[in-house]
Amino acid sequence: MSVSKKDFLTMKAGFGSKTEFIRIGPGERERERALRDRFATFWSAAKGSPRTIYDAFISGSPIAADVTIDSVDDEAVHGFFIRPPRAPAADEAILFLHGGGYVLGSAMAYRGFVSQIVSRVNVPALVIDYPLAPEASLPAAPNTARNAWQYLVRKGFNQIAIVGDSAGGGLSLVTLASLSKNTFGPRPVGGAVFSPWTDLSFTGASMTDPAVIDPLISFDYLRDCAAKYVGPYRPDHPLASPLFSDLKGLPPLLIQVGTDEKLLDDSRQYAARASQADVPVELQIFEGMHHVFQLDVSHLETSRNALDSAARFLRTVFDAS
Repeated sequence: MSVSKKDFLTMKAGFGSKTEFIRIGPGERERERALRDRFATFWSAAKGSPRTIYDAFISGSPIAADVTIDSVDDEAVHGFFIRPPRAPAADEAILFLHGGGYVLGSAMAYRGFVSQIVSRVNVPALVIDYPLAPEASLPAAPNTARNAWQYLVRKGFNQIAIVGDSAGGGLSLVTLASLSKNTFGPRPVGGAVFSPWTDLSFTGASMTDPAVIDPLISFDYLRDCAAKYVGPYRPDHPLASPLFSDLKGLPPLLIQVGTDEKLLDDSRQYAARASQADVPVELQIFEGMHHVFQLDVSHLETSRNALDSAARFLRTVFDAS
């Protein structure tokens, strides 16, 4: 592991909470620089609609060996069910909600990334499509996420974790807050989110900090996405911004984010609020990493290490439930 455990700077942030700052070595810094050059080349040469280009970018995450992928075309749920060769428990599942600023992304494009999680946790995952903006606005996406949860419950899964990246990470936290208030049926066993978008009202200082150089997303891009997504809702409504939800009763959470992200403070502020609400929360901040760097398992050891860490967290919450 290029990121040695002795380089983890750990501090207790409150009840059941922990923050880790994870440093990277010179070799990994060079690989990260080379990857950013690849990003610039890809985006400058890409042709097609924004959604086609985004899906091509996300599809760079390879499909893990030995997983099985089946399409799901239920009345209320569309996507893919990704299964490991042998799952240890028949009632465990992951619901994955994809990123893309609520305007881009698809279950098809995310199959490779989700398969990397499935192969590590050894738990099947359902990755879904949800209505995108501007064609659809709130509350369409949260309603679809709840429908997917109910679909899994109907299929016999009663130990379910929710995982998502970027906007899908925010949607995961919205869904977790809603389901944690359930008085019927199973409650989520945990949640893991990568670079979650938690505040569509943009109160985080990193969003406009010139020292934060984000190679993938800009403040203007996020403002445009938010305006298209919120519809009749205020941007600080809990359905739009889980930062302002009632976080009491949430299951254990893992949040991973890089230092080179406009959304850095979205993670830090959410983790602080979760800790204040006595939610067990682990925040892992990766030095020098870009937005949802976990996608880049083919290029960065840090990406593989981060997914391994997320898998250990998820395996722990499943085993504890």
